[in-house]
Amino acid sequence: MQILLTGAGKGIGYAATRYALAKGHQVIAISRDTTALQNLQNEYTGLEILPFDLAESDMTNIETCLQRAGKVDVLINNAGVLINKPFEALTSEDWAYSLNVNLLSVVRIIQTCLPFMRGAGKANILNVSSMGGFQGSSKFTGLAAYSTSKGALVTLTEFLAAELVAQQIHVNCVCLGAVDTAMLQQAFPAYRAPITAEEMGQYLIDFCTTQAHLFNGKILPVAVSVP
Repeated sequence: MQILLTGAGKGIGYAATRYALAKGHQVIAISRDTTALQNLQNEYTGLEILPFDLAESDMTNIETCLQRAGKVDVLINNAGVLINKPFEALTSEDWAYSLNVNLLSVVRIIQTCLPFMRGAGKANILNVSSMGGFQGSSKFTGLAAYSTSKGALVTLTEFLAAELVAQQIHVNCVCLGAVDTAMLQQAFPAYRAPITAEEMGQYLIDFCTTQAHLFNGKILPVAVSVP
């Protein structure tokens, strides 16, 4: 399968990229920091690295890359940004940046990928949200902008699943609980998660490549624990 994955340079995204390559898939890996990804090119074929900051709105480089690939079977919107500040301290710039990266960049990526997904057959999109954006879950001080933007991603998933069903493109969302990543440590420095980035990366790839055709418009909490 041809997989496009954002936030591929570290954590869950890097683990997912490595696992997908080991399984023989082709991967377009998008990340601001591509240092770790470059090491993978010595181990695996089938990897195209695309340095890109998702805060940018110009999708030209991504579209050019997709034209070379010819199709996209799986799109995993994994990239995200976390701002940890009390609500009263959040600035307009904080809100704009959080919403831009966690929501609007997903909109732009999906719009760019759709022409390359329509003819793929059983193509699917997986949006990676958080338990912080899952209705009824525990909410934590300092994460208002992050959780709000991730909650919006949940709603976007439900709308896209309905709108794209005629094009045979499935859209689902996973709301992740505590995973041992740098982002989790930023939010909860003293907490140690029971799930590794490698375990979650493997789960995302297995879901998209073997199970996603069984789901559409589903918001799936994938969590053993939350801090």
